[in-house]
Amino acid sequence: MKGQVAVVTGGGGGIGSGVCRRLADAGAKVVITYRSNAEKANTTLASLAGEGHMAVQASVTDSDQMTALAAKVTDTYGRLDLLVNNAGITTPVPHDDLDGLSDEWIDRIFETNVRGAFACVRAFKALLQADGGGTVINMSSVAGQTGVGSNVAYCASKAAMDSMTRSLARALAPDIRVLSVSPGWVLGDYATRFSKEYIQSQVDATPLARLSTPEDVGATVWAMHTSMPMATGVIIPVDGGRPLGA
Repeated sequence: MKGQVAVVTGGGGGIGSGVCRRLADAGAKVVITYRSNAEKANTTLASLAGEGHMAVQASVTDSDQMTALAAKVTDTYGRLDLLVNNAGITTPVPHDDLDGLSDEWIDRIFETNVRGAFACVRAFKALLQADGGGTVINMSSVAGQTGVGSNVAYCASKAAMDSMTRSLARALAPDIRVLSVSPGWVLGDYATRFSKEYIQSQVDATPLARLSTPEDVGATVWAMHTSMPMATGVIIPVDGGRPLGA
């Protein structure tokens, strides 16, 4: 990826930071976006190999900020090869607790996880189409297929993201490839909210007997962009075979 440019939304988080480091190790210049946690974004920025990276405050829920970010990337680098729609939110709510999942949280989840990803693609479309075309990789989840996840709205938002991936892959071909990467449990920031016993139960139910790491996800994103030129509109799992487990 030497000479290439990648934008990773929410790049300061656990999964996002792993993706950023893998892309930087491959030679890319990486633009990290964050909504409010500048400290995490700048910590990730400082950890990246190479030069020419930057961290920018820009919320995916604000289309004007995304348009401004696209202009900044154009002015700074003059190109964009890879957009990773990693920004996302959720909150744990038992699936049978319908009253516990408020309208506010449902709206927030879809605003960020679905509308935000679409807004990013819309803002960067022209830049991605230049210089022979680029790649969009949406950060989905096994929850979008299994319906098992932090809450009902989160699962639905990831299913919507996968559907959007297919629609955009058709609409933006042949210039832009659009794919989803679909992790299972990842040993990142979110996993720290749960007990060691619960995490171990997830390991025990995973055929490969371990959970994914941010580095696993980063390696998959890199491979999808660099080594799968005939793939578009597909969802690539990074879950250790978790849907096959108990």
